Amino acid sequence: MALAAAPQPQLEAFEAALASRDSATLALEQWCAAQHIAEPAQVHAENLGASGEAPPHQLRRRFGLTQDETISLRHVRLSCGDVALSVAWNWYVPERLTPEMRDVLRTTDMPFGKVVAPLQFRREPLATTSGRAENCPADTISTHRARLVLRDGRPLAYLIECYTAANLAMK
Repeated sequence: MALAAAPQPQLEAFEAALASRDSATLALEQWCAAQHIAEPAQVHAENLGASGEAPPHQLRRRFGLTQDETISLRHVRLSCGDVALSVAWNWYVPERLTPEMRDVLRTTDMPFGKVVAPLQFRREPLATTSGRAENCPADTISTHRARLVLRDGRPLAYLIECYTAANLAMK
């Protein structure tokens, strides 16, 4: 069964909301509140497991890793209430986080953007694809690739985010 095309003005408003913040999590919470998707409008991350996925080609070089640094993967479904808003793959450098941040990422459902917010990262969009990209859920309306960069210019994370049609459901 084919998916109906997303209403263009609403999709444009959603994309603008995502572009307005360095943290996709904070943008999703604002969107969730504005669209009355759930009360409270709080986004949580369900760990979907790393499933042995290798980092994208040449990511180690792009991160500028030292010999002692590694790449970790956090594969999550972000939801507001019980509504799944996105599925994301987040490759990041754990050694560039505090030990407390690493522990929170490992043991809670707190989204990455909230955990690392004290680092004051900035988001650099790399590509946006209308609709579903490879490995995204069938109901994906938009796929984003981005990287998060620390204040000193070092990359912190590389992201692939698949945003679902639930973001455009009118309440």
